Amino acid sequence: MSTPAATVTTPARRSAPAAAGSAPRRTVRPRTVIIAGLAWLLAAVFLLPYLEMVVTAVRPAGELRDATYLPGHFQWSNLIDVWRESNLGSNLRVTLLVAGGSTLLVLLVALPAAYYTARTRFRGRTVFLLLVLVTQMFQPTSLLVGLYREFYQFDMLNSVWTLILCNGAFNLAFAIWILTAYIGSIPVELEEAAMIDGLGRIGALFRVTLPLAMPGVVTAVIFTFIAAWNEFVMGLTLSTVPDSQPLTVGINSFVGNYTVQWNYLFAGSVVAIVPVVILFAFIERHVVSGLTAGSVK
Repeated sequence: MSTPAATVTTPARRSAPAAAGSAPRRTVRPRTVIIAGLAWLLAAVFLLPYLEMVVTAVRPAGELRDATYLPGHFQWSNLIDVWRESNLGSNLRVTLLVAGGSTLLVLLVALPAAYYTARTRFRGRTVFLLLVLVTQMFQPTSLLVGLYREFYQFDMLNSVWTLILCNGAFNLAFAIWILTAYIGSIPVELEEAAMIDGLGRIGALFRVTLPLAMPGVVTAVIFTFIAAWNEFVMGLTLSTVPDSQPLTVGINSFVGNYTVQWNYLFAGSVVAIVPVVILFAFIERHVVSGLTAGSVK
């Protein structure tokens, strides 16, 4: 008995896709062009002083008074000579120690104070926050005489610890305020759930609250570090030995009574802004997340 031949049905060949036509060209609106042009113009206004600083840093001494935007040749040895002919290396080391130590000191004091203030409704809480805010209103220059006399009696002049204590004290109020507001915005129920699961108060702080408050912590770190990095008056008053002076005071030494070493002055300024730019490049994403926190539910 012969079996009927199985009929094999082949799928219909798909039609070749039509040749893709040229993508429709997006029309650029005049408003977009104007906004982009204004943005580039604004960026150029802010970047031109830094570009002039870099160009002057590598300009030969004989061409400092020439009315030209670019020198005839770039003298890159200025960046090396500024280290050899000054105490810039020691000044940079002091500034790094002062800025880093002040930031660490502020975090060690501000975090517990802000956490307790945000989580506890104690009597006098509003007065405490107002007193913290009042300390931010004092200018360091108005307290210089008293600070100088105090550290002189303790034999702490020309010390890195003196500058760390002063910079930490003047930046502590801002850190407490911003961390109190940020920790207060984190629901306390998250900590309570963590403590039900077996964590203590300290464990809930470090494993739940602190990671969520990291954008606020980073903001406090940036503010404290940059403020200590750029501080000048206290460094000039409390440090009289060139090797113990911060970078801002060391750069000022290139300004003499009758002449100004503009090439070395700007070369030192270039060195001064590089660490801050590197720091901001590393923590920029945390800053952006802190600025946009709460915008999306």
